[in-house]
Formats: sequence, structure tokens, C-alpha cells
Amino acid sequence: MTTTAPSTSSEPSAASAPSNDTVAARARRPVGPGLQALPFAAVFVVFFLIPLGLVAMVSFWDFNEYALLPTFTLRNYAKLWEGCGHLNEYGDLCVTASTYLSTLRFALGTWALTLVLGFALAYFLAFHVRSAAVQTLLFVICTVPFWTSNVIRMISWIPLLGRNGLVNQTLQAMHLIDQPQDWLLYSNFSVLLAYVHLYTMFMIVPIFNSMMRIDRALLEAARDAGATAWQTLWHVIVPLSRSGILIGSIFILTIVMGDFVTVGVMGGQQIASVGKMIQVQTSYLQFPLAAANAVVLLLTVLMIIWGLTRVVDIRKEL
Repeated sequence: MTTTAPSTSSEPSAASAPSNDTVAARARRPVGPGLQALPFAAVFVVFFLIPLGLVAMVSFWDFNEYALLPTFTLRNYAKLWEGCGHLNEYGDLCVTASTYLSTLRFALGTWALTLVLGFALAYFLAFHVRSAAVQTLLFVICTVPFWTSNVIRMISWIPLLGRNGLVNQTLQAMHLIDQPQDWLLYSNFSVLLAYVHLYTMFMIVPIFNSMMRIDRALLEAARDAGATAWQTLWHVIVPLSRSGILIGSIFILTIVMGDFVTVGVMGGQQIASVGKMIQVQTSYLQFPLAAANAVVLLLTVLMIIWGLTRVVDIRKEL
């Protein structure tokens, strides 16, 4: 009588081998969020964190008339705030403190004006223009000035605001003034005017995006409840547009705080700003001193942004 021996084949059983469906499912499995964010994180590190770290490092270096000296020192920060512990003989603040206050005044003034203009224009586009095609057309018209250089747009004000410019000639022809007004150009007024002209669009876009996400049924409910147009605006539209207002405010404040071209062109090289001070320091090859000034400016801007985010929690609003 013969018996059949059990099979001892080394091949894996069909039950243990992965099926074609399993392999296909693994191939279709989405990449994890960490791997998806890795390229963006690499770009952030290479083009932001590393340069920022280098600026902070250079701010602690020493320098002379000929070279940078890679030795740790706090002399740059001490020189930056030299004499700021007391008022000078004329009762004024030190150069750095007065320059930061001047820049902050420009930033706050620009922020207030662009907020009013940006909110009004965004409100008109979002709630008074019914056609999407007309909305798109008007929005494109708002972006037309951005198709040219900022310097060209600033220079275009000079023939209007100069002593022999169109504004002075018109006012004299209307007998409103007897002689040309010098304060129209190369002054704080012209700098603020240029800032508003250049950067209002940075306030319009985020506010407009926030307003377009507002449910129109809420506005109808407010009207049905007897709310006036101003009450609806203040109690419904403004609170629901806070995220756009915050984002636009961050754009305006950060851009103006670091700007030096507008102050140089429209101020006639006579008005100081933090950005202009850093540009002058780099032109004189005082890179550690300019780096220390840049670090202080960055900390100041971060404090402003931190204060804004305490007023509006943007993570909850978006």
C-alpha cells in the first residue's frame, strides 16, 4: 500500500501572497501630509530661515573701514540705540527712536487711509455690483496700475504736485492761492499720498475676498429684523470681514515699515525712515550695523503682527 507524502514546496501559499487589488490599493494610497509639505518647507528654510539666520549672525559681527570681523560683539546694537536713554539738548529723541517713530507714523497713516478706501471699494464691488462679469472687469481695472513699475507711478506725481505742476497752476488760476505751495511735493504729504496710491490694492483684495464669502441671507435677515443699512454694515458685514481686514493690515504695515524707495523719491531724500537708514548703512558697507537695524525692524514688525492677531484670531476666521 502506497501513501502520498505531503507537499513540501517552498513557494508561498496563495492566501499569503498579496493580491493584485492590494498592490493597486497601496499604489493609490495618498502621500502623507508631512511628505506633501516637505518641498514647501524646504523652500521656506532655504529662502527664508537661512537668510534670516545669516542676517542675525552678521548683526553680532564687528567691522572696520575695510572688512567684516566675524567676532561676537554687541557694539552694533549699542551704537544703534546710542543716546536714546535721554533727550538731546534740543529736547528731541535720538536718531534711531525718531526714525522709528516717523516710520510708524507713515505706516499707521497709510493703514488708516487704505483701510477706508479699500473697505469702501471692496464693499461696492461685493454688494453693489450684481454682475460677475462687471465685478471682474472693475477688479481688473483696479489692478491696471500694478502693470507698471512703482517708481514710474511715483514719478507721475511730480508733474502734478511740483511748484509749476498742474495742481499749483489750477489753484492759482482759481485764485485759491497766491503762490505755489511747496508742501505738496517732497514732504510728508507726498510720501503718504504715494503710499496710499501704491498699496491700497493690498487692502482691497483680502477684504473683497472676505465679503464675497458672506452669506447674503444674513443681510436679508438683518433687514427683516429692522436693521438700518449702517447697523447691518457695522454689526454684520464688518465682523464677518475681520479676516480680510487683518490680512490687509498686515500687508500694509509690513510693506510700509520696510520701504525706502518711496520715501527717497517722494521725500526728496530729506525724510528719514528705517528702510532708508538701512539702505544708507549698506551703501557705506556697514553691513553688521545694517543687519542689527534689520533685526530690530523685524522684531518691531513681528510685535505689531502679534498685536493684530490678538485682536482677531485669524485661524478661527479663515
